[in-house]
Amino acid sequence: MTSKYGKTEVQKLEPAEVWRLFAGIAAIPHASKREERIREHVRHVAEGHGLTVREDAKGNMVIDVPASPGCEAAPVTVLQGHLDMVCEKNNVTEHDFDRQGIHMVLDQDPASGDQIVRADGTTLGADNGIGVAMALAAALTPEVMHGPLELLLTVDEEAGMTGAKALTADFFEGRRLLNLDSEEDDAIYIGCAGGADTTLTWDFAARPVEGGAETVRMVVSGLRGGHSGGDIHENRGNANKLLVRALMRAGCDGLRLGSISGGSKRNVIPREATAVVSGRPGALAELRRAADQVRDEARLESPEPDLAISVDEVPAGEAPVMLTPKDTVVLLAALAALPHGVLGMSRDVPGLVETSNNVATINTTSSDDGTHLHIEVGALSRSSSDSLMRVTCEQITAVGRLAGANVETGNTYPGWQPNMDSPVLATCRRVYEEIFAKPPGIAAIHAGLECGIIGERVKGMDMVSFGPRIEGAHSPDERVYVASVKKSWEYLVAVLAELARG
Repeated sequence: MTSKYGKTEVQKLEPAEVWRLFAGIAAIPHASKREERIREHVRHVAEGHGLTVREDAKGNMVIDVPASPGCEAAPVTVLQGHLDMVCEKNNVTEHDFDRQGIHMVLDQDPASGDQIVRADGTTLGADNGIGVAMALAAALTPEVMHGPLELLLTVDEEAGMTGAKALTADFFEGRRLLNLDSEEDDAIYIGCAGGADTTLTWDFAARPVEGGAETVRMVVSGLRGGHSGGDIHENRGNANKLLVRALMRAGCDGLRLGSISGGSKRNVIPREATAVVSGRPGALAELRRAADQVRDEARLESPEPDLAISVDEVPAGEAPVMLTPKDTVVLLAALAALPHGVLGMSRDVPGLVETSNNVATINTTSSDDGTHLHIEVGALSRSSSDSLMRVTCEQITAVGRLAGANVETGNTYPGWQPNMDSPVLATCRRVYEEIFAKPPGIAAIHAGLECGIIGERVKGMDMVSFGPRIEGAHSPDERVYVASVKKSWEYLVAVLAELARG
């Protein structure tokens, strides 16, 4: 069962108010750093119901929600989520994230048959649109019993958490917080990893392509991609690393690089990558041999059945200038040496990734006069250990400097340290057991949550995170499970009622 008329079908799902609000959010472009329209939409919805909306200079929003009758004496509870989404699409999908909303599809999971909502060739934005919709629904539904609420909706979470970093302790009153940005409906999260970006840049002298050289384009495609925190443990293929691996495997003497690009965002495992190179006659055949070999190896190393590595000859004008063979070797060696994937597991939490790195983006630009090629590589490192985060960034820096790169590390954000003595956790765990007749998982996540930054900015915050089942976040495979949204909504309603009582 697949419906291309997803918005109408989705709005018929239960809980109706959550899906109605999510459909409204999905209809509005809301990429990171471009949240003006979604902020206006949320403000219109809230003020249309008589609620007060406050904003700070960064664009973060707080919606003040009066308590249900009889619950006015309860402490303020903060419901927190972020307004932006990761904008990823398949190469064959025509979609302008700045002008078009998301085309939702009501479908079934091919493996389980469970009902899901996904997008048509793009990310869905259930991360974190569903969480925002649940928070708004709690505020707007009269039947939901709750104490005073503050809906804290941040901007730019996906591209650096700069919204959360701008928060001040006096922007909101509540000191107990429910973050609605988790993606498993059977767990309560109480910790997350911190992160840091590292950027490596080179400016190489470029020379024209020699006459008689074979100019070749190599393209890696068909990978699953995904969340560089939540999916990194699955050893999914990295298009950037596979591209470099195939180029180096060819072993072509005198190979020259004209351009290389791959990935789009720091927090997304790159699904596609492309390079244009030139070599002596015979390079095309050698590159094809290497591409086929690397493709077959990679399919055995990770479940990537759709991985493809194509190699085709192109006109020399595709890359009129190229690096020297020496600089090509230096750059490819540096890219091969950069760490990617899981770098260490937690000693305290079984199965939890402690440290990882994502070689996320590669871009090539030419100088105006065509005499230089500028190569920029972006990596996102994550760790629940401050010292291991520093070691990882130092390793990346060392590789870059050995290869003559300029290296900058920044946009760091802290992890969220678990608090097993949290009163909010005790309430949430008790309510879960009462409703579902089994205990929830109590977990930490390798992905970044804004709770770490909020806890650093506002001392004494008591926080947990939960949400519905979302899979494939940060990729066009993103989907949210319909039954799980209903389960999470019922759970949120019950938790708010319990918090309102005491």
